[in-house]
Amino acid sequence: MKMKFLSGGRLKMSKRIFVPTSNREEKIDLPVISTLIQYKKTNILFDTGCHPDVQFKSEKRWGNLAKIMTPIGTTNDNLILNLKKNNIKPTDIDLVINSHLHPDHCGCNEFFVNAEFMCSSEELKVAKSKDAESKGYIINEWHHPMPLKEIDNFYDIFDDGRLITMPLPGHTPGTIGLHVNTDKDGKFIIVSDAVSLERNIKNDEIPKNAWDKDLLLKSYNELRLLETKGYKLIYGHDDEQWKYLNKTDKTYE
Repeated sequence: MKMKFLSGGRLKMSKRIFVPTSNREEKIDLPVISTLIQYKKTNILFDTGCHPDVQFKSEKRWGNLAKIMTPIGTTNDNLILNLKKNNIKPTDIDLVINSHLHPDHCGCNEFFVNAEFMCSSEELKVAKSKDAESKGYIINEWHHPMPLKEIDNFYDIFDDGRLITMPLPGHTPGTIGLHVNTDKDGKFIIVSDAVSLERNIKNDEIPKNAWDKDLLLKSYNELRLLETKGYKLIYGHDDEQWKYLNKTDKTYE
């Protein structure tokens, strides 16, 4: 097994969304992370970041959401180009797992035309609802002709305990994380926006964009328990963690 964390773009948002005690004018820069996993001759992505076009057509793609969640950075920083740097073409991807269907986590889905997709059934239910756009879902970002498998509860992708999805509701109704049990580098849980920033779980902070406070706190508790069992958490948008991951540019095995 090989695993690598790739940039899927960057965002600027109000810091108060994630740190409630912040001043209204404070902003925070957030990394958007995609994870590439190569296992059993299968190329897998967990989340696909922002679509490359949002760098110069953000309001056209995202509408009013672009005013809250503003893409920043350069046009050279997106998942498709970062896969290319690792000698992988979009057509090489076999499986895409979306933690949830907000556009910074599924923006490049459309490029992976040979892949099967997985997402929780609860997430699909809310993404298809009449008021989905008001909740941050944009149908053109996630609705594509490729096969989409709905999953529930814990789902062991290869039935061998190496890659297992985990329900982590709270940020959205159907947010999922991914257990990754590597051979040499230990055990990870890619938690996506179940924990946006490390300080959120350390202080039981509830971001203002959370769907359900109580469920998010329950997900925090479950993740803390797994930390005591040796799992390393990879957060959804923590820039300090990302700077370390990006600096080391390590392939985990």
